[in-house]
Amino acid sequence: MHKKLTQYIRDIYQTKEFIPLHAPTFSGNEKEYVSNTIESTFVSSVGKYVDEFEDKIEEYTGTGRAIATVNGTAALHIALYMAGVKQNDLVITQALTFVATCNALYHMGAEAVFVDVSKVSLGLCPKALSEYLVESAVINNDGLCEDKNTGQIYRAVVPMHTFGHPVELDELMSVCKQWNIALVEDAAESLGSFYKGKHTGTFGDFAALSFNGNKIITTGGGGMVLCKSLESGVRTKHITTTAKVPHAYEFFHDEAGFNYRLPNLNAALGCAQMEVLIDFLINKRKLALGYNDFFKGSDFHFVKEPDYAQSNYWLNAIICPDYDSRETLIQKTNEQGVMTRPIWKLMHRLPMYKDSKKGQLTNSEWIESRLVNIPSSPVMDKDQ
Repeated sequence: MHKKLTQYIRDIYQTKEFIPLHAPTFSGNEKEYVSNTIESTFVSSVGKYVDEFEDKIEEYTGTGRAIATVNGTAALHIALYMAGVKQNDLVITQALTFVATCNALYHMGAEAVFVDVSKVSLGLCPKALSEYLVESAVINNDGLCEDKNTGQIYRAVVPMHTFGHPVELDELMSVCKQWNIALVEDAAESLGSFYKGKHTGTFGDFAALSFNGNKIITTGGGGMVLCKSLESGVRTKHITTTAKVPHAYEFFHDEAGFNYRLPNLNAALGCAQMEVLIDFLINKRKLALGYNDFFKGSDFHFVKEPDYAQSNYWLNAIICPDYDSRETLIQKTNEQGVMTRPIWKLMHRLPMYKDSKKGQLTNSEWIESRLVNIPSSPVMDKDQ
């Protein structure tokens, strides 16, 4: 398989050079907009491109308000902060995620609790979430969801749309409502993904996007907080801008805020990237369909979008027959200059999260031992 796959990927990208997992594509007005920013001297967090980038994300996703941040981790930190997560709170998420999900919680003084994922979406499983809460939690006299043993409050549930594949949001929202827990979507990987026709990141009151260099569009670094209401968006922007009260020259800050604003220089890149997002999505879907056909009839299963969703196919993935075949495929393809990689190590296997509360992680462990990501950069048509 590794020889056939390597040749297939080289035929797609038409190169004998090293093929990365996901490289940024600059095919539009990126140089022009960044040059405009430099010429204007407004390269920091004040400038027209920051506002324009936020407006473009609002319009595309349908969120109430979008607030740009310096990176995706900062966006998730603020989304959790705005959702009311406090020190010593418990926040349920998935062990099968990128470490930034848990790091945002750690630096807030909150604790991550790991629940299993679905084999269909690769994201947080509603059934596993419900079973964990029935076993571990009660609703206290204040109507809050409380851990039976420690008395800590379960303040939020954070599903992550793994590789851009939307989780089962209706079912997760139903469980969260039943237990009075906030839903905060880690939508870092899912710009351009839709759940039953509605963009991911717009279901809970707050969500986070990422525009890191390997995401479907990039600002170099960068993130975005999606806020359901205009009012929450105003407050989010205030606290991400050091909570400075607007004034022509005086510096007065009315609370402890965060210096998390996205620089105009990065936002300029984002504005240009948004102009070609649809082309990226079209070409990434073509790539995914090709991979799906390539693996048909083999022992390797291509990970497709769930029936209820439209995925951006940010990172394509396959499920290998077993751990040994996964290791062989990764080793041989990388030796031949085609980057493939395993999924992240499960969070409870990392030293800083090894003592975290967790439910049964059967699906997470099964996926961890078999999944491989394969090159996913969009192949742009010459006329695009």
